[in-house]
Amino acid sequence: MERIVEILEESGALLNGHFILTSGRHAAKYMQCAQVLQKPAYVEEIVGILVDDNALDAEGIDFVVAPAVGAIVFGYELARELGAISLFTERVDGKMSLRRGFEIPKGARVLVAEDVVTTGGSAQEVVDIVKAAGAVVVAVALMVDRSGGAVDFSVPKFAALTTSIESYEADNCPLCKENKTAAIKPGSRAIS
Repeated sequence: MERIVEILEESGALLNGHFILTSGRHAAKYMQCAQVLQKPAYVEEIVGILVDDNALDAEGIDFVVAPAVGAIVFGYELARELGAISLFTERVDGKMSLRRGFEIPKGARVLVAEDVVTTGGSAQEVVDIVKAAGAVVVAVALMVDRSGGAVDFSVPKFAALTTSIESYEADNCPLCKENKTAAIKPGSRAIS
């Protein structure tokens, strides 16, 4: 995990300030994984560590499915490393959906990929889509689990880095109460 932290620091992915997370919660720290994902060598290294440390290549994974936008590159690299097919989901009218003619066959073995989770909401939506298709969710693979390991998908979960970064409900945010800096939303949830 030391190397993962080095990569996050080298790439400028660790940010300090006042942030609104995808979940709507607020935090003083943010992981802008897009800073890592723009550098293929870093992504390849992180995925290599994740796959090797967790023997994911022994799971017989047919598909890797990631939520758009943030996790597409991470999911793609996982699929490349595992010899699987890479798909992604997108939001349509606020609901995560499989589009663009993508299909997951019944019984397919699927790895769900997400770049960073706090509550795991987007990744859980993907897990639900995969299960609704009649496929098997083998595991969820995360670049960063910022829940400290608390997030639970009811399937095995593997993270390149597990850390605990404090976050707050918007109406109980001490950063808002201090009123020193306005909260910004650097994530991709609003992209359509």
